[in-house]
Order: sequence, then structure tokens, then C-alpha cells
Amino acid sequence: MKAIVIPNPNEIEIRELPMPQVKDGEALLKIKYVGICGADVASFTGNQPFTTYPRIPGHEFSAEIISIPENDKGLKVGDIVTCNPYFNCGECYSCERGYVNCCTDNQTMGVQRDGAFCEYISMPVDRIYHGRGLSAKELALIEPFSISQHAISRAQIKDTDSVLVIGAGPIGLFALIAAKQHCKKIVVADILDNRLELALAYGADAVVNTKKQSLEEFTKKFTGGNSFDVCIEACGAPETFLGCIENAAFAANIILIGNGKRETSFVHSIILKKELNIHGSRNALKNDFINNIELVSSGKADVMKMVSGIYDMADALDAFKALSNNDGTLAKLLIKIGD
Repeated sequence: MKAIVIPNPNEIEIRELPMPQVKDGEALLKIKYVGICGADVASFTGNQPFTTYPRIPGHEFSAEIISIPENDKGLKVGDIVTCNPYFNCGECYSCERGYVNCCTDNQTMGVQRDGAFCEYISMPVDRIYHGRGLSAKELALIEPFSISQHAISRAQIKDTDSVLVIGAGPIGLFALIAAKQHCKKIVVADILDNRLELALAYGADAVVNTKKQSLEEFTKKFTGGNSFDVCIEACGAPETFLGCIENAAFAANIILIGNGKRETSFVHSIILKKELNIHGSRNALKNDFINNIELVSSGKADVMKMVSGIYDMADALDAFKALSNNDGTLAKLLIKIGD
């Protein structure tokens, strides 16, 4: 089979590899589409500390079942599916308590283990989720949507809450979509107008370009001086984390999705003064995937607006380079692997 491999940073090769060995309790899947995640781009550019090389990237994907053992999930040959790509050990303290999304020995496909940018993979049956009639393209977007859905669940948003999302990349936009299912007052902040236009298309009640306007002044006006009940950080930058703290109401919830790479310095007394609830969020759970499949199939979320382009497998290097030099005009790129 063919596979897209990152042999070293800034290199992409299409290699011929053996077909996967299918173990007991596993299905053989033919990959349809794979989305390029920020983690994949970081692996490509050499900025992902957990990646070893050579590595097959990819954990946002759809597939067709080629073979599968008898199961109680109703899954059968020919079904179009997506999968949970975060492998947990099942033995650590986190797994024992049911927090399998933050297993202390987490291995995410495409990062700590080989991923889905290949023609075939084997996958444990209990990690496979039926597509419920969604297209293969839509199913390739369920995993990043689930990252944001899980994050939103950490805050238990009420319908009366006002929400600020800082960062209008794909994860921030998916957070907007997820939050819209719970409340109606959502603001998205970013420094790029084209991303903010997409946020408006996805139902943001207001947007603010923080290069052109003070976020603090905007917050005072929009909330009547109360600040936001929920602030979602989807960039991973010190400035945006501090922006969440500054614009959060007293007793507000702050959710961190962005994976920061720089240290943040601040006087932590502000957290005590405001009695802020700060939640980290990592990966997603089974219910996040299943709920999102139902949400998209019901027509309440049009995830295809997120797709900026689709590349053939042979053009994978061009896709990775495009996202490595993204000026904000690109959201999600998909790579077509199979028919």
C-alpha cells in the first residue's frame, strides 16, 4: 500500500509499505479522506516535541470497512466510518478513573504512533464509529470537531451565558459551533479579518479584530461591563490566555484548548480575586464523537464550510507547505486517499 511519510522535518515521501497486520478484535479499514491537523503541520516543520521520525501523520479521517469481526455495534463491511485516534494504556490512574482522553501514556495516531495518511489501517472495533449516512469528507472533520466539543463540555455552558472565543482557526471555529448549541451570545476574536468573516458565517453574534480594536473596550460595551461568563482560548499564546483572564467575569469559566509553546507570566492573584475556574482540555471522548456525528447528520452543523481545499495524495507536500505558510486564508485541508 502507499503511505505519506514524514522521514525528516520539512520532507514528505510517498512510500510503498506492507499492508497492516490485523489482530484479533480489529477491522481492516480503507482510508477515504484525512484532514491535516495543526499537530501534523508541527510534525512536518519539526516543532512537535512528541513526534519521532520517520512518521506517518494523520488522525482526522474517514474510512470504509473492508473486513471486521462479528460485533455488537452493528458495524459491517462497506460501512463508512470514523475513529477515535487516541490510544490509552488502560492501566494508569487516569484510565482507571475513566479519563481515557488524558491517559498518562497517551499515544495519538500521527504523533506518538503512525497515523492514517496511508491507504489501509487496522483499528480496534471499539474505536470505530458508524458514519450514520455522513459523507466521507464530513466524517474526516468529526475528530477536530470533537476536540472542541469536549472542551465546551468542560464549562457546562448555560443558555444565558455570554461566551468569548479567542482564536478563529479550525478549533476555535468548531468551539463556536459547539457553543452555539448551548447559548446565543458568542463573540469571536482574532487578528485576521478573513477568519472573522468565517466566524460570522458560522453564527458568531459579533467579532472583534484585536489588532484594530481593544478587546477590553469591546468587552465592556458588549457585556454592559459584566465581562464574559465563558472564555475559550484556542490559540495557545500567552497573550490570548491573558486576554481570557482579563475579559472573564468574576466566577467565570476559562477553557484552554490551544497548545502553548511559550511561558506565560502573570500575577496569579487575579485568579483568586475573580474566583476563576480554569479548565484544561485534551483530546475527546467516545460521546463527543457520537454526539457530533448526530449533530452534523441532523443538519445543525455544516462542517464542510471549514474545508478550504482538497488535495490528492500525490500532492501532499503542497498541502503541508500551504498550511505551514498559512496567512489565515486556509482553514481545513483534506487529502483524498481512496475512492
